[in-house]
Amino acid sequence: MLNRLLVSLLQLERVGYAEGLRIQAELVAARKAGAIGDTLVLLEHPPVLTLGRNAHRSNILASEEVLSARGVEVHEINRGGDVTYHGPGQVVGYPIIDLRGDLPGKKGPHLGPVDFVRLLEDVLIRTCRVFGVPAQRIAKRTGVWTLAGGSIQEKKLAAIGVHVSGGITSHGFALNVTTDLRDFQWIVPCGITDRVPTSLELEVDDPPALAPTMENARNTVARMFGGVFHRQMLYAESQEELLASAPSPAAR
Repeated sequence: MLNRLLVSLLQLERVGYAEGLRIQAELVAARKAGAIGDTLVLLEHPPVLTLGRNAHRSNILASEEVLSARGVEVHEINRGGDVTYHGPGQVVGYPIIDLRGDLPGKKGPHLGPVDFVRLLEDVLIRTCRVFGVPAQRIAKRTGVWTLAGGSIQEKKLAAIGVHVSGGITSHGFALNVTTDLRDFQWIVPCGITDRVPTSLELEVDDPPALAPTMENARNTVARMFGGVFHRQMLYAESQEELLASAPSPAAR
């Protein structure tokens, strides 16, 4: 029987975006079938641009020739939101979660997608604070942002865009840790023209509360995810191990 108080944690290294989509599709299918429990995938992608359901192609500023020369792929996908960038130095998280489960804030038969996004924002806000970076959400602007002060505007630390099918979530969030922010010049990030992206590396105090490395960021995200969702995180060695550990139909 599946333990509903656990979330399987699958930590991967750098994975091509098409491969990331394949992994998500297999895990979503397994979650819908009840073969696995809720799962969080953490990974990193090579440079890629993704266009969500509400994206405008005009928000890609770089030409096809420039992107091709840099080896940057472009994918149209089914998450919410506009265009975003994934690349090295960014912790990307794909939560495969059944919104009908026992989740914080659920008032009806399932947790609403907006409420789920708010929980993801909480995970990332808490993660940033562990590194000594105060962070916040901004009304009507999904994601996680630095605080404003004086003439300094908020800057975006993390983007969020999810998809829900049959009550199961996919896609998720991207937290800039040591990201080369020059790559964001290829797009209008999330269609927002009046704010700029930043990274944990640029926002930490000197010396930092915790070094903003990818390993530290992945581990902190996983820990904060467990805290916000009131779950214990159970490490999985590989996708194959996770799927192989699925109970037989008679045992569910």
